[in-house]
Order: sequence, then C-alpha cells, then structure tokens
Amino acid sequence: MSSVTLAHVAERAGVTVPTASKVINGRSDVSPATRARVLAAVAETGYRGKRPPVPRDDESALVDLVISGVEGTWANRALSGVELAANLAGRDVVVTVSRPAADRDWAERLVARRSSGAVVALVEPTAEQYAALAVARIPLVILDPRSEPPEGIASVGAGNWAGGRAAAEHLLTLGHRHIGLIDGEPNHLYGQARVDGFSSVLREHGVELQDRDRVHADWGFVGALPAAMTLLDRPDRPTAVFACSDPMALGALEAARRLRIRVPEDLSVLGFDDAPEARWTSPQLTTIRQPVVEMGAAALRMLLRVWAGADASVGDGLAPREELATRLVVRGSTAPPSTTNESRRIAKGGSS
Repeated sequence: MSSVTLAHVAERAGVTVPTASKVINGRSDVSPATRARVLAAVAETGYRGKRPPVPRDDESALVDLVISGVEGTWANRALSGVELAANLAGRDVVVTVSRPAADRDWAERLVARRSSGAVVALVEPTAEQYAALAVARIPLVILDPRSEPPEGIASVGAGNWAGGRAAAEHLLTLGHRHIGLIDGEPNHLYGQARVDGFSSVLREHGVELQDRDRVHADWGFVGALPAAMTLLDRPDRPTAVFACSDPMALGALEAARRLRIRVPEDLSVLGFDDAPEARWTSPQLTTIRQPVVEMGAAALRMLLRVWAGADASVGDGLAPREELATRLVVRGSTAPPSTTNESRRIAKGGSS
C-alpha cells in the first residue's frame, strides 16, 4: 500500500509517530513489546517508508551473513563461500549470529547500522523481520530456505529433490529392497524435497517405505542416534538406510556399531551433505554432495545483483531462485545386501 504513512503504522500499533520512527530506524531505546507491536503493524499495513537505500556505488558498504551459529562444518563452508565471493567483489562481510536470547534482534541490528544487504542462512525470518528490513531497504537472499520465502525475496539452494532421487537409485541399483529412512525436522523445505525425491524413485520401482522403517531426528548426530537405534534394533531391520543429513548418517553408523551390525556387509548407510566428517568415518560415508561453499558464493553474488537492481524481480514479480546441482559420492558405507539379510527379508515376507 503506497498510501500508508508512518502515522497509520503508529496508530495501528498504539504508539506515537516518534516512537514508531525509532523502531523503524533500529533505535535501541524502545521496549521489546513496543517494538513488536510496531513491526507487526508494519507487516500488516505493508508500509515501506522513505528511507533511502545504501548508495549503489558505495564500495565500502558492508554485507552481512546472518546465521544461527558458527559451529559445525556446514556453517563454516557457507561462510567460506560468502567471504570468497565478497572478497572477489571488493566487499567485506560481517557475521551476525541470530541468538534468540539476545538483547537486540538481528534484523534490528542490521537496520541500525544500515547494512547494505544480507545473506540469511539457517535462520527463518519472521514476518516482522522481513517487514523491518523492507522498510529499511535492506535486500536479502535466503540460503537454502527452510520454507518458501515471501514474494520478492531471492534464494539460493541445492538440488535436494534430485539428490533424494540419486540416493534411492543408488541403493536400488545395489539390490536393496528393504530400505529405512532417517528424516529431519518436519516442514523444512529442503528436507521434504529430499524425502519426496527419494520416495518417488521407490514408488517407481514398486518398493514401499513402511511406517516402521521411517524415523525422525533433528538433523544432528545426537538426535539421530536413538532414532537409528529404534530403527535397527529389531530382527526385521532394513538392509539399507538413507539419512537426510551426514550428521544423522553418522548417528546411524554409531547405532550400527553399538548393535554389532557390520557396515556395509550387513547394513548400507547413505547420507546427504558430503561434509568433511563423511571422510573421517570407517568405512567412509557414501553421500549426496551438497555444494555448500558454492551455494554461499552464489548467494553473495545474487545479493550484489539485487542490491544493484539487476534482479529485483523477474517476470510476474517472483524473486530469482538459483539451485545448484547435487551429486552422488560413492564410498565404502554402501554395498549390495548380504545373502543372509536377503534370505531373512524373504522369510519375513518383505516386499520386492
């Protein structure tokens, strides 16, 4: 709504115009409750304001990488890609960690220092945060979004659906017909795409994924270990397991070790990421390579294009989306099912 003014926002939020202005400009001398009301009003009214963007020819302008944390190899690889592309473009990167308990919201901090733009990774912005950044004319690119970004927000991701298909095709080609799945948190866009691609190949080959053969974890090793123990600690366990992330695949390998199940002789394990840890295990992990460094670099380059106005929108107003290819990396954790396992499956009446 182009006719919406700051006075409309202030009235809707029940505050004065100067207070609403403080919130929109990232000032810290406003209570969290008041800030939340003003940003909710911004989101509801579609207010965009008149704050000018950072000048396009300002080569000293900083760009942000907003991320949930810097621990773990995924975050480090994403940062490496963002920094590399920024360095080649003559830009500097500020790492902004999104901490739920922080005194100041990450979006508020970007607004206050007039960030020229941000790549957002492993963080799900709220409607209020999107609104605050839109008012401040701070462009965003979402790296591997957890849910579909709002209209006008650019994103970069991986070929998750194709990666899921490649995982299923590999296990089926080896001869596996009783396959287990360790899924991540529900409602994550990339996780659902991996599962959808994986399941589509199983259906094409007449292989049914039983409910008892699908368990859920939180993308990490700690949560995947008990889930994998539940999946594998039974006489009719699957002969192969696809884990939707490498840390969860490592949890499956540890569960197999504790249960004295040999990998790959008695159980094949396949992950998704190709994190460095995939090569540190024994046997080394077969996985789907997700080009995280390249994704980070692509997100930064897209951000600079959006900032310069080259990719503000395409065609019908949809923001640009770039998807980088995944590929299967075969190592030692997958092999054809053993004769013993196949005989046991047939004796139990398993599907073929």
